[in-house]
Amino acid sequence: MAIHLMHKPKAALVAVLFAGLLGGCGGDTSDLRDYVAEVKARKSSDIEPIPQIKPYEPYAYSVEGQREPFTPITQAASGPERSTSTLSPDFGRNREALEEFPLDALRMAGTLKIAGANYALVKAPDGIVHRVRVGDHMGQNFGQIVAIDDTEVRMVEIVPDGLGGYMKRAAAIAISE
Repeated sequence: MAIHLMHKPKAALVAVLFAGLLGGCGGDTSDLRDYVAEVKARKSSDIEPIPQIKPYEPYAYSVEGQREPFTPITQAASGPERSTSTLSPDFGRNREALEEFPLDALRMAGTLKIAGANYALVKAPDGIVHRVRVGDHMGQNFGQIVAIDDTEVRMVEIVPDGLGGYMKRAAAIAISE
């Protein structure tokens, strides 16, 4: 019997709390109704139409008078499109630090003269300043330094000639202000 009396006060307490919570939900909501009416009264704007997608037009490749793009070029040794150059880069040479960067990423920072020899200071994109001299290599096209003066480093690069061989090309890095 004692157990039965203890459950009734707890149930009554829960019912009173639940009624109090429900009573709090029935307050004045006129401000909410006013806001909803204001939003509904606003003028609506037109939505932009979806842009029209142009239909895909396939490209028809015609091989008339042209070589097929995915077949290797094989030419006779005496053909006019064959390179006659015997020049080639030294692929067996150990690469130098500045050869991992393209020339347009390298900046000349200044020059030094030590024991009668001219050196250039070249800043790499990684922030390291390298000291180079005539004969050193830099750039990704096998560039070899041929001259250093106060305003630029001149070099000769070995680049593909487009015909299966290589050719020399002059390049330079000017001092940056």
